[in-house]
Amino acid sequence: MSPRFDLRSLLERVEAAPPIDAVAAVADQLAVLTGASEVSFLIADFSGHALVRLGRATHAPDGTRTVGPEAAETLPLEGTAFAQVLRTQVADVSVTERGVCMIVPVTDRGDAIGVLELVLPEMPDEQVQADIRAAGHALAYVIIANRRHTDLFEWGQRTTPFSLAAEIQRRLLPSAFTCEAGQFTLAGWLEPAATVGGDTFDYALDRDSLQVSISDAVGHEVGAALLATLLVGSLRNERRRGLPLAEQLHNADAALAAHAAPGQFVTGQVMRVDLRTGRAQIVNAGHPLPLRLRAGRVEEVDLHIDLPFGVEPERPFRLQEFPLRPGDRVVFVTDGMQERNAAELDVAAALADSAALHPREVVHALGTAVMRATGGQLRDDATVVCLDWYGGPPRPRASDSGAGRGLASR
Repeated sequence: MSPRFDLRSLLERVEAAPPIDAVAAVADQLAVLTGASEVSFLIADFSGHALVRLGRATHAPDGTRTVGPEAAETLPLEGTAFAQVLRTQVADVSVTERGVCMIVPVTDRGDAIGVLELVLPEMPDEQVQADIRAAGHALAYVIIANRRHTDLFEWGQRTTPFSLAAEIQRRLLPSAFTCEAGQFTLAGWLEPAATVGGDTFDYALDRDSLQVSISDAVGHEVGAALLATLLVGSLRNERRRGLPLAEQLHNADAALAAHAAPGQFVTGQVMRVDLRTGRAQIVNAGHPLPLRLRAGRVEEVDLHIDLPFGVEPERPFRLQEFPLRPGDRVVFVTDGMQERNAAELDVAAALADSAALHPREVVHALGTAVMRATGGQLRDDATVVCLDWYGGPPRPRASDSGAGRGLASR
């Protein structure tokens, strides 16, 4: 970061502003430093197909959503420079009718939060471009910190209203859908259904291990969301107690059986990867088998299938070795990807076709494919988690402005 872009001054301005104005504080300083006539932040919406420009209602174009003084202008992504920047994680500079437009990614550890757009008076030199890219990276952390205190960003991302079940379900998902590290990249995605079910995914990275889970609660709407809450809450609680994987799952299974109504259950898979040895272990609780892309070939990973969570808590789960090699891409799915309404979708073929994409794009592509196959009428949630395993010893991650170096789709 160059001396012209004063991080200390920026943080002081952000801290002085109310959380709802944190982005404006960054934008104002950038406008002063660069002479930009316009500076705006566009956040990725929950559909994955649009960006939302957050601003003030007094300057909002027609058709913009507004709540009080806040405005959210939805812009479709397909075929735009915004889509190119999100996909490649490379800044774009072009001459437009408005002036010189520069778009930079706002990304943290591979999680593409949105983009920062500036309209500049002249073509920026390399130093100014570097400053703006650094500002985009800094903005990612500003948003992560300040969205804890305000609903502005969450409201902006909701281009489609949420049901109560969807609201409960969203609280069960990780705060970042993508995570890049030295040994792996992980991404997840959930396509909403007309009648929301109980799908979830989760992950946690600590010093020595990565733990990944995917689950599907029986039923629909609020009942399924509450059942999923029981399992995810139990799994997180046991994991955070530092228990071995087998004990985590046994205790979560017992908690679900104790607190859920008779006949309710949750299917799922929980995998733990030892980052020191590369050894992976998994439990498969009545869930669809994962897929693996290895050396250009897609195949199901053959696993023993135990009963779902909550059915027979006295019966132990089988802790199985999961065959994981450097270069593997592993995809976990819920049955919404395989339901009769999505029968035209060949998930294995779609995975093979997306081999060159970043996991963040893979899960979006598979989600889009199932929505297309069902004509947008998905009868159950469809959830995908994609893990790219690079292997090797634990090591620092090489990155540029929040994106893994050489990992983004082209």
